[in-house]
Amino acid sequence: MFDQFQLSEEHEEIRSAVRDVVEAKIAPFAAEVDAEARFPTEARDALLATDFFAPHVPEAYGGAGADALATAIIIEEVARGCTSSSLIPAVNKLGGLPVQLGGDEEIKQKYLTQLAQGHGFSYGLSEREAGSDTASMRTRAVRDGDDWILNGVKTWITNAGESDFYTVLAVTDPDGKRGNNISAFVVEKGDEGFTFGEKERKLGIKGSPTRELFFDNVRLPGDRIIGSEGQGLKIALRTLDHTRVTIAAQAVGIAQGALDYAIGYIKERKQFGKRIADFQGIQFMVADMGTKLEAARQLTYVAAAKSEREDADLGFFGAAAKAFASDAAMEITTDAVQLLGGAGYVQDHPVERMMRDAKITQIYEGTNQVQRLVMGRKLLG
Repeated sequence: MFDQFQLSEEHEEIRSAVRDVVEAKIAPFAAEVDAEARFPTEARDALLATDFFAPHVPEAYGGAGADALATAIIIEEVARGCTSSSLIPAVNKLGGLPVQLGGDEEIKQKYLTQLAQGHGFSYGLSEREAGSDTASMRTRAVRDGDDWILNGVKTWITNAGESDFYTVLAVTDPDGKRGNNISAFVVEKGDEGFTFGEKERKLGIKGSPTRELFFDNVRLPGDRIIGSEGQGLKIALRTLDHTRVTIAAQAVGIAQGALDYAIGYIKERKQFGKRIADFQGIQFMVADMGTKLEAARQLTYVAAAKSEREDADLGFFGAAAKAFASDAAMEITTDAVQLLGGAGYVQDHPVERMMRDAKITQIYEGTNQVQRLVMGRKLLG
C-alpha cells in the first residue's frame, strides 16, 4: 500500500539523466546568463539534444511522451541549476498545451511536431490592464472571409522573441458573454504585422527574455484557431490548471539548489573554533528549510499525478502546489542567503541569484493571492 509514495524506477532514471545534463552543460553557465541577461543557448541545445526541450509532447507527434510527473521532475532538476533555463521546457508546455488540449488533429500535427523538433512555444494571455482579470483583455480578432485579423498587445510574455510560435488569446465577439467571447490562436514569429517590444529589465530570471507582443493587422489563416470560437479562455484556464504544477516544480528546484549550496557552505565555514553547521540555531534553520522543501515537493508530485489523470480536483491541487511551493522557495532561498551571511549577499555565491529568481514563482501563472482565491472557491463549491 505504500508504493504510491515512491517514484518509479523510470522517474528516478529521468532525474539522474537530467541532473547529469544540468551539471555538465547548464549550471556552469547560470551565473554568466544572469549577469549578461542573455538567453541560455547552451541549455536550449543541451535540452534539445536529450529530449528535455519539450518532454511533454506525445510520441505521436515526435515527442518523448513524458508524463506530467516526469515533466515536473525535469523542470525541477533544471531549475536546481539555472532557473532561466528551466523556463525552456516549462514555457514550451505552457505555450503548446492549449493546442494539445483543445486543438483538432490538423493543428496538433502541424505545431506539436515542430515543437518536439525544437521550435519554442510561448503563451500570450496577459495584458497591462488584464492580468489577473483575464476576461477584460482588449486584444481583438475579427473575421475576414476565412481568415482572422488580429490587433492588440500582450504583456509579460516569457521567452518572447526566442519562441517560434505563440498561443494568443483574443476577443472574437465583443458583444458576447464575458469569458465566452474569447478565442485562442497560434501566431507564428514570421507573421506580417507581428513584432516584439524591448526586453523587460527584471529582478530575476534574467536569462529568459520577457517582452510585449504587438499585433498590427496580423492576418491569421482560419486553421490557426485552437478549438472552437469562443472557447479560448476555457482552454487557457484549463491549461493553467496543468501548468501551475510546472511552476511548483520550478520553485522546488530553486529551493533545492539553494539548500544544497547553503549546507555545503555551513559545513566548511568556521566560527568560534567550530563549523557553523554544528551550532544548534543553524541546525534548526536547516531543519525548517528541509521540512518546507519536502512538503512542497510531495504536494507538487501529487498535483502532477492528478494532472496526468486529469482528476476533477486538479484545479485545487495545482493552485495549492504552486502557492505553497513558491512561498516555500522564497523562504528557503532567503534563509540560504542568511546562512551565508555577508557572503550570501554577493554574486560570488549563487544563493542571491536563487533568491531573486524565486520571487517570480509567487507571481506568474497567477499570483499566489489569485491561487488562494481559486483554492477557496474550489473548497466552498
